[in-house]
Amino acid sequence: MTLEGYIVLVVVFITIVALAKEVMRPGLVFFSSAVVLMATGIITDKEMLAGFSNKGMITIGVLFLVSEGIRQSGILNRIAQTYLPRKRRKMVFLIPQIMLPVSILSAFLNNTPVVIIFAPIIKKWTEKLNLSSKKFLIPLSYATIFGGMCTLIGTSTNLVVHGLIIENGYEGFSMFELGKVGIFIAVLGTIYMAIAGNKLLPGEKILFNTKSSTEYKDYYYDIIIPESSKLIGLEIKNGRLKELKNLLIRNIERDRNIIETKKGSFQLLANDKLLVAGKSDRLNYILANEEVKLNNIDLLNDFPKKDLKQYEAVIAPRFPGVGKTIPEFNFYEHYQAVVIAIHRNGERITSNIGSLKLKPGDNLVLLTTDKFIQNWGESKIFYLTSFIRDYRTTGTFWKKWLAFIILLLMVVGTTVGKIFSSPSGINFDMFYFASIAAILLIWMKIMPHQKYTKAISWDVLITIACAFAISKAMQNSGTAEAIARTTINFSKGFGPIGVLAALFLITAIFTEIITNNAAAALVFPIALSAALQLGVDPKPFFVAIAIAASASFSTPIGYQTNLIVQAIGNYKFSDYLKIGLPLNILAFILSLLLIPYFWSF
Repeated sequence: MTLEGYIVLVVVFITIVALAKEVMRPGLVFFSSAVVLMATGIITDKEMLAGFSNKGMITIGVLFLVSEGIRQSGILNRIAQTYLPRKRRKMVFLIPQIMLPVSILSAFLNNTPVVIIFAPIIKKWTEKLNLSSKKFLIPLSYATIFGGMCTLIGTSTNLVVHGLIIENGYEGFSMFELGKVGIFIAVLGTIYMAIAGNKLLPGEKILFNTKSSTEYKDYYYDIIIPESSKLIGLEIKNGRLKELKNLLIRNIERDRNIIETKKGSFQLLANDKLLVAGKSDRLNYILANEEVKLNNIDLLNDFPKKDLKQYEAVIAPRFPGVGKTIPEFNFYEHYQAVVIAIHRNGERITSNIGSLKLKPGDNLVLLTTDKFIQNWGESKIFYLTSFIRDYRTTGTFWKKWLAFIILLLMVVGTTVGKIFSSPSGINFDMFYFASIAAILLIWMKIMPHQKYTKAISWDVLITIACAFAISKAMQNSGTAEAIARTTINFSKGFGPIGVLAALFLITAIFTEIITNNAAAALVFPIALSAALQLGVDPKPFFVAIAIAASASFSTPIGYQTNLIVQAIGNYKFSDYLKIGLPLNILAFILSLLLIPYFWSF
């Protein structure tokens, strides 16, 4: 390999490490790498900028507008509230009933807004039916991944691979081509979740007896026993205190020690800090109870207690206070809200939260008023604010259905567009119909025109454009060819199938460490070089990359929707590994069986 090849290898390695350690936003990491490659002469300025004019990348930007218009119409809220089961049923029936409609929606919409809308509604629904929300939020994320595998527009990754294919002179994917594999993974994956979910997902098992009266308390409150409280001296028995109705006392924090109260008797002392669990309606009960004091409520003394509400806001990468502590950023001054706890990596942090540096994906438990939702509910600095969709009606009846019709026409147009040819040279492809759909949604005032730039994730687009440049550098320098040759030598005993398996595994590992779009773009030139060296059709390899890059099941960091539900569901890293690793293996086996069957080498 040439000196240029080694430089590219070093740049790619540093890029992967920087992404894994979250040194900067992914777009800046990739832009930095692309600039280094341009500065060293491995790619030209035109090759660096080519990704920014790639039709696949621009189509993704337009689809952000379409997804935002559909979200603004309120049709997704309506669907979520309509199809959720009204009664408790066996887990094996509940999971498919939730996952299948979500998969269908996410096959045509950006996965992130689907999860942002459905997650709070599902959490509220589980409370109503006395179910543990932890049994349903990971399946919600996986359902969007399943749907994304089935169509060209289901996920931005498919469009990234599609754009790279066309850029290299091959025919791209048709609208439902990836569904030949994706539908099998979606159906069998849903069946697996339905059968194994009750056992492998965290949270108390859902009993088969639908008349079970077990109450799941998924909402936590930190309360302090004031020195004047009449509760001082009373005994907590097995986590219960009759003076605190419908609240389960999880533990006592006393003199910086945590005392678990699940079993045994414990006497309450002044200034004890209790972690109590209950339903969402217990907040008003706690605020009205003079014998206890909600932690960190002092800043809100000017507001009537009856106006206070608890929200959960998940920090997005655009949040201006990332990397700062709550006092450094002065959170209260910005949002008129008090942070009473932070959920991070499955841990609820309530002590010394003032010294904790905020990170994207942190779930902030806030005490505030309705004004927080009015001011920040539509902001891109938070992924979601729980409960907003439960009481807020968005969009009129005609807007909901008009948005649905526009989406349907876009899908149908893209699907059948290739059949027709235009004498004036118009290309009836995904970009053509997505652009028309986006403009119609704005013209019909379904999506506010003032906010159209906020709907686009610019960091994702910059990441994709610069990833194209890095892919080009891997081809120019011979790095892709060298890695492809090594891959072929390693798996030559198994022929093209062995190379297919190796490419799938490399992409799957990358996508769990870095973003799925980046993983697809980095492995693409290796796949192309491998196909040329073997003298086979590269299409099966391209399909494998698209499927593997979306198959982010084993970690919360590989896919944005996994990160969102981790925050609101308070999952641990190991929860994803336990339920997701078998899914990765299932996707791998199905891909090796189906890809060569539908796309011959």
